[in-house]
Amino acid sequence: MGYRLLKQKHFSIVQPVMIAGLILGSMTAHAEISDKDTAPVAPMGDFAMPTYQGTSISLNDYLGKVVLVDFWASWCSPCRTSFPWMNHMSAKYRDQGFEIAAINLDQQKPQAVTFLKELPPEFTVLFNASGEMPEAFEVIGMPTSFLIDRDGKVRATHIGFHSDKTKEYEKEIQQLLQEAQ
Repeated sequence: MGYRLLKQKHFSIVQPVMIAGLILGSMTAHAEISDKDTAPVAPMGDFAMPTYQGTSISLNDYLGKVVLVDFWASWCSPCRTSFPWMNHMSAKYRDQGFEIAAINLDQQKPQAVTFLKELPPEFTVLFNASGEMPEAFEVIGMPTSFLIDRDGKVRATHIGFHSDKTKEYEKEIQQLLQEAQ
């Protein structure tokens, strides 16, 4: 339901959803990841989405890796802060089996392209304006990220991006990378 609200063009509808997401985000961001045995399987989907780089990929292509699935939009201020951090994490941990799939939810692709020219990604950017993936993941705020282990289980969720919690976010990535493959 959250994504349906986000798709509306009226800021008055989007603003309460973003505020709720930021409030929830401050409560859900933590340095301990969920237990592997009780973690839900991520709704990775088996359909291909177009990438900013000009190809297409399915989230299922990431199974066997630790992946941060990040939902973002060009109008999202915290997304501007998260992109440089994601670039840094991608460069730092890519060789250890870490990937980032940033899924754009803009209805108008040119807005996303403008954002990406200003903050060039060093990770995969996917486009899903039709909304299947945010619906499947039950996204309620921007940005929302899901840290998924090598078995495709959601081990951490963050609603919003909090610069003061990046060390905790990185610790979660490190912890999943250290788990046996």
